[in-house]
Amino acid sequence: MMTLFSRLRSVVLPLALACAACPALAAGDVAVEVKNESEPVLCAEKDNVTIKAISPEVRRFQIEAAHPAYNAGLLRDNWDADWTDCEMKGDPSFAAPVPPRRVTFYESIDYWLVGYTFPTFWRPADTTFRVGDRVEKGLHLVQLWKLGKDRSHELLVVYPQDGYWRARPMPPQQLASSAYGSSFLFGPIETDGRPVVNIKEIEFDPKTTTFKLSFKDGSSGSLKLDSVDENRMVLDAVLDKPVTGGKGFVALRSMYVTEFNNDVARIAVREPGAKGWREEPLMPFIGGKATDIWMGRTTHSRHNTSSPDMVFRNFSKDPNPPVVPVKK
Repeated sequence: MMTLFSRLRSVVLPLALACAACPALAAGDVAVEVKNESEPVLCAEKDNVTIKAISPEVRRFQIEAAHPAYNAGLLRDNWDADWTDCEMKGDPSFAAPVPPRRVTFYESIDYWLVGYTFPTFWRPADTTFRVGDRVEKGLHLVQLWKLGKDRSHELLVVYPQDGYWRARPMPPQQLASSAYGSSFLFGPIETDGRPVVNIKEIEFDPKTTTFKLSFKDGSSGSLKLDSVDENRMVLDAVLDKPVTGGKGFVALRSMYVTEFNNDVARIAVREPGAKGWREEPLMPFIGGKATDIWMGRTTHSRHNTSSPDMVFRNFSKDPNPPVVPVKK
């Protein structure tokens, strides 16, 4: 017998996937290599999920964070950390170059940036953050906040010293806020005990809500907040040149312990020439070629229940945005 949830899933998930992707491949779209480097763990606070996108051609694409299909009926959330079976004693620790602090270093009516320096971090704090003439050093976390209808919301965070980002839409109407879950990496991905992106400097342009990134290998890129509402956030990602040498240029980092304790559980890819999406559990996914990659959940998890699904899509060789036809 088909339950209400199964009926909703059969309708909502395909629609969500269809909305996340273009209805047809445009000229210049690139199929990227999707590589699964995930490994099983027992600790829910360790990022054991790694899905990389690799291509020696891509210069432009989009990153989307969208509320899961079940969020419309979600009345209770769970953000609590789960340290069961976790052992973190082997992690490196570097003292901060400045005393711990919290600083608001850009503020307008609609947006503001808040930075934090922690007592220690697992990497040295040598990445700088710039807004106009103001330069902040030693920040371990930077938050982008946006004014909503009746309160402010934290939408996007970056850890400048290891290149990890987290994104989420404005919360749905029935929730005061929603959880972060999966992280993503953007730029030339290296390995330093775990996947990282080595950033020399981040510059924020308030006029265009764009983060301009100077990577330590001499290349550069940008992340622009294209749109955000109560359904999804869309980021436009541009690279000054493709990431070569078999390195990933974008990756999802997340956690999966069980089907009921995870931040991501399933993956769907749109393969070139296929008539439909290939959808399956994430952990055994063997990889492949895809023009669109969806990673998320279709059932409730007890860990960060409201956290968003993530989509990587619209991969292109052309760094310029597509021309939008003018309506007559």
